[in-house]
Amino acid sequence: MIENIDTSLIDWSRAQFALTAMYHWLFVPLTLGLGVIQAIMETIYYRTRDERWKRITKYWMNLFGVNFALGIATGIILEFQFGTNWSNYSWFVGDIFGAPLAIEGILAFFMEATFVAIMFFGWNKVSRGMHLTATWLTAIGAALSALWILVANAWMQFPTGMQFNPDSVRNEMVDFFAVIFSPVAINKFLHSVSAGWVLGAIFVISISSWYLLKKREDFLARNSMKVAAWIGLAGILLVLYTGDGSAYWAGKKQPMKLAVMEGVYEGSEGRGLIAVGVLNPEKKTYDDDVEPFLFKIEIPKLLSILATRHVDGFVPGIENIIEGGYTEVNEKGEEVVALSAEERIERGKLAIRALADYKQARKAGDEQAADEARLVLEENFPHFGYGYVTDLSQLVPYVPLVFYSFHIMVLLGMYFLLLFVVVLVLSYRKSIASYAWLLWIFLFSLPLGYICLESGWVVAEMGRQPWVIQDIMPTFAAVSRIETAAVQTTFWLFAAIFTVLLVAEIGIMLKQIKKGSEQK
Repeated sequence: MIENIDTSLIDWSRAQFALTAMYHWLFVPLTLGLGVIQAIMETIYYRTRDERWKRITKYWMNLFGVNFALGIATGIILEFQFGTNWSNYSWFVGDIFGAPLAIEGILAFFMEATFVAIMFFGWNKVSRGMHLTATWLTAIGAALSALWILVANAWMQFPTGMQFNPDSVRNEMVDFFAVIFSPVAINKFLHSVSAGWVLGAIFVISISSWYLLKKREDFLARNSMKVAAWIGLAGILLVLYTGDGSAYWAGKKQPMKLAVMEGVYEGSEGRGLIAVGVLNPEKKTYDDDVEPFLFKIEIPKLLSILATRHVDGFVPGIENIIEGGYTEVNEKGEEVVALSAEERIERGKLAIRALADYKQARKAGDEQAADEARLVLEENFPHFGYGYVTDLSQLVPYVPLVFYSFHIMVLLGMYFLLLFVVVLVLSYRKSIASYAWLLWIFLFSLPLGYICLESGWVVAEMGRQPWVIQDIMPTFAAVSRIETAAVQTTFWLFAAIFTVLLVAEIGIMLKQIKKGSEQK
């Protein structure tokens, strides 16, 4: 069945989903960041009763509103694509994947939609305390939306709390709390939300820098920068902490992703972390004996510490993961010898055959044969997705894209840490307006924030390929059986619509920024 699917359909379906997700990811982090920043600003207004802080809050709230609306528009289209372009995936795991998305829509989204109306239109109509509560609940609602979506995404990368039902050929949820409180889900949520705080802080600092350069909105700019820098500093520290957790869980659950992130082809004990490196473009396959790097600067032992929590821990490379034979720790805490990719492919094929045998035995009424087939299926189901793999190269993500995206993200993260510290120091010295050259740097740091976040998305999603569900379902088995031309048409349609919306958003925001807070 899968062999008959047009590969161009797979490519275009992936491209369309990536397009929508990347546009969506332009708006969501800023919503998360600005939501918290404006809530803190209104809290200051509530405590001080200073009308200047009210103007500041309303100013950033206007920019928040434009971004919020476009985030919703792209998010709705993204969810519909699971049914249109990825129906096999939706059928296979819809019982699990659909639950957090349903909760997000019923609980978090309606919470946002309700309180955002009070936040925008409730000034002078509800009490100051009620309005402040609505502002905070809007920010919390946005975070809860992210929580449930990221729970669903984390489950794709670390499937847990489920059981495969051979009668319906669907994965069914058996432990809701295992899905919610998966360590991967918790880490991913904290990492993504704190990254949103960082982007929101950079956004506020950049615009405030422009005002100081133009010698306008002095009170708004100085105080906004101070609040944003504190939020940004808290965010980037949490990003660094959860980034460490991401590396650890990738090492345990997605070793191929970790190997590709660091360009590790041959594993070793006491593995160093690449601080700066240039990949060798002549390196085509994991076993071609070509040196992977033209140049690299390595921090000794650090990758082993991040991945294993031991200085001399073994970090497998791409070659080791494909060929197997190294020692790893399974979910029960036992040391076992890692299977080779070829062995996992054979076990995956065995699981697929066992499923077919089970269905045939059930149809024939042979319960004994059905039970025997079911035991074989359950024993080999952790390798089920490998049964659809026809070439070992399919198991290796595109190394240059993931490697460079990861290191761009890390380097920009360290830059933002320095930026927030500098802003705070100069803000408290009340001398930040004296450094025009720094203000220009702050201003042009805004696109770097978006580059950093999009790079993180590339690492998270491209790094786990070819899996749409880790080890259980490859991406090329998840697509819908639809015409390639239909996907191509909607790809270009969405590209045009999203681009127009983005240009419109930028235009509206620039107009609002030029207008200022209307301070007299």
